Amino acid sequence: MRNKVLVGDLIIDHFKGVTPKYAEVSNTIVLNQKCIRDNRIYWDLARHIDESQTFSEKKYLKMGDILINSTGVGTAGRCTYLNEIPNGYKLVTDSHILVLRCKDQFIAELLAYYLFSIEEKLMSFMTGSSGQGELDKMVLFQIETLFPVKEIESKQIAKVLSDLDAKIELNNKINAELEDMAKLIYDYWFVQFNYPGKNGKPYKSSGGKMVYNAELKREIPEGWEVVELQDIANITMGQSPPGDSYNEEGIGKVFYQGCTDFGSRFPTNRKFTTQPSRHALEGDILLSVRAPVGTMNIANEDCCIGRGLAALNSKIGSISYLDGVLRYLKQVFDRRNTDGTTFGSITKGDLFSLLVIKPNDDVLKNYNSIVHPMFEKQNKIGLENQHLSSLRDWLLPMLMNGQVSVRTAYEKLEEVELGVAAEGEGEYK
Repeated sequence: MRNKVLVGDLIIDHFKGVTPKYAEVSNTIVLNQKCIRDNRIYWDLARHIDESQTFSEKKYLKMGDILINSTGVGTAGRCTYLNEIPNGYKLVTDSHILVLRCKDQFIAELLAYYLFSIEEKLMSFMTGSSGQGELDKMVLFQIETLFPVKEIESKQIAKVLSDLDAKIELNNKINAELEDMAKLIYDYWFVQFNYPGKNGKPYKSSGGKMVYNAELKREIPEGWEVVELQDIANITMGQSPPGDSYNEEGIGKVFYQGCTDFGSRFPTNRKFTTQPSRHALEGDILLSVRAPVGTMNIANEDCCIGRGLAALNSKIGSISYLDGVLRYLKQVFDRRNTDGTTFGSITKGDLFSLLVIKPNDDVLKNYNSIVHPMFEKQNKIGLENQHLSSLRDWLLPMLMNGQVSVRTAYEKLEEVELGVAAEGEGEYK
């Protein structure tokens, strides 16, 4: 049994966040627009607030609150659901986020999943003539949807969807651990120079010969080179096609203007162009060169890239080494993000000429044999998450209108996991 209800009828309160004064460390975390992507909260992008500021009690977030970016072309409408609060901290949002509060957590969870499924629609609810724009909350509140009459059914549906999300989140944690392992190995081998030398002993620590390099102003292992990034990578700088060639109907080639559509591993297809200009190939590393510099994703299909991106692949036969180099260089990019402008940027000349270390072939081959399987595993997990997200978005309306049972939903989940496991036997391109 289903009731037709307005989104606004499911909400008991709504409010905008605060205008914060920031602090290096405090017990209050403030979430901003950048923190909300892929219906998740990216806690590493959050900041701390000066606790000399005081706010009304309702401004502090509660479990079950729904957060929606309310400003910004391409970001307004992104939403997430608060299902955790870091231990010992209070949470607020800045004034660019709209907070929706429901009477209980089950309604909030189902409403959040419904909003996830129409996020593309939410992004079109913009008012104002400025480039920033504003989400029209009154249009949002007038959307009509179906909701289960019985609370037990609401809980069952929420459980199915939260199980899907839990699997996605587990995959994200596995990928984060794999990335941390790869970073640790890269640092040990190519920053500390303690890769396995003769007899497997750490090269530098066991007395391996080091040679001073004037360009880097430090010693590097004998036989290694200092080269420019363009010497180890094929680099394509993006260029935006004509604006009238864009569409959202899937006509032409998928187009990424910048990092707005980046996900945890792969970007999300939202826009297409019938006049592609600069191309990235499946498997290329997509690097944001502006707003902000250094964010990375992997192209999981051939695509067109706009001026906010560069595409890179390896000239020396190791995409995993190139990935490690770019992640190490992110500290350079992070400095650029705060170097005189709000977002920062990096020019073609600067990117191409970044100095990097090129190890000898034997070391590179050994590194690749260890790290590349981790890189491939991350890609396969990313693909599984795409399947699971698509299944979640398909199941939601079917469960809400009663066309699919909870039992059938779990059967579909099992089919996806088995299908992806079979695909995992092959090698990602």
